[in-house]
Amino acid sequence: MYGLVDCNNFYASCERIFNPKLNKKPVIVLSNNDGCVIARSNESKRIGIKMGVPAFKIKSIIKKFNVRVFSTNFALYGDISQRVMAIISDIIPLIEIYSIDEAFLDLSEFKSEELLNIAKNIRCEVLKCTGIPVSIGIAKTKTLCKVANHIAKNKSKNGVFLINDINYNQSLENISVEKIWGVGFKTHLFLKKYGIITARQLKDCNLKWIRSNLSVTGERMVKELCGISCNEINNTSITKKSICTSRTFGKMITSYADLESSIAMYTTRCAEKLRYQSCSAKIAHIFITTNPFRKDLKQNIIYKTIQFPVETNDTGEILNYILRTLKKVYQKGYCYKKAGVILSGIIPTNHVQCNIFDKKNRKKSKIILDTVDSINKKMGRDFVRHAVQGYNNTLKLKQQSLSPCYTTRWGDLLKIYI
Repeated sequence: MYGLVDCNNFYASCERIFNPKLNKKPVIVLSNNDGCVIARSNESKRIGIKMGVPAFKIKSIIKKFNVRVFSTNFALYGDISQRVMAIISDIIPLIEIYSIDEAFLDLSEFKSEELLNIAKNIRCEVLKCTGIPVSIGIAKTKTLCKVANHIAKNKSKNGVFLINDINYNQSLENISVEKIWGVGFKTHLFLKKYGIITARQLKDCNLKWIRSNLSVTGERMVKELCGISCNEINNTSITKKSICTSRTFGKMITSYADLESSIAMYTTRCAEKLRYQSCSAKIAHIFITTNPFRKDLKQNIIYKTIQFPVETNDTGEILNYILRTLKKVYQKGYCYKKAGVILSGIIPTNHVQCNIFDKKNRKKSKIILDTVDSINKKMGRDFVRHAVQGYNNTLKLKQQSLSPCYTTRWGDLLKIYI
């Protein structure tokens, strides 16, 4: 048996932890540059705020219902997520962290009559220790867990639901096919064309027909709906094949210095992520674009690939190659709106082959990088930085409603007066 723990309205719930006044009030969280709605409390859903809607389109609703609006605070959300996952791991040793707010559990060691009580215990512990409400679905496969979790979140009074032999068919009957894990927009339209509307109808389809039309992936999905497990718990970290850091600027950039500073910052973030997973990269890509929605302005897209002589995770070395390339490809006279850096050709650092023509002292470089990472971890991101990153606050994301980083910044610690 498997379980799926899903934090309810996670970003909105994180904002409520340190501000109890927000309980039972409509809350929304906006994407980068305060663009679109990416998280909603149940109260916000009830007044008709849709996921992904641009913030400017719902100004009247926000004003009418006094909706509390927050900019994304990923430092806070990431830290709370780690705490939630740690609590779950203390109770269930074998878990797979699926996303920032979801985790699959291996419950095979427990008796069937114990499962509901274990789930209720997890839910209580997470709420007590972090203030985050969660829903838990239990079933024979991961796909059925997703179905069970949907029911737990929307129809169960205690936030827990177990799919068993008694309620199995009824549970699938009540779930529309587009809610099934693995069914995307095009697959949904295809199935709808053949009259397949519910999860139960999909479960009853001929497997050969499914495989010929939806490939082996679709066949696995249907098998999982039938209770045949095709996706085991994977609790090992997977090395990323590429790492990307990109941003849409708060305002358009016209100067080379500002663009250089932004690219340097994104390169630094990518290199930090590389070192975090003990890897090095062979290839870098940089891209810069104007705003395609501003038809009154000249349009331009710049994309360039750079290959390093030796795989590296040295921020300074990568910056050197990227900024030299940026200087060559930069074009004046454009208003740039977005830029980014991608690192690919990633392998574990201990697999990097030496090059006899490599003049860089990589042992010394590693000592410096480890020292810088250690200082920044203790004192805060970019406490030690490359000068080219600068301190230009005008390039920061638009975050007009950013909450304090209560758990990751000393200056933002919550003060309690007695």
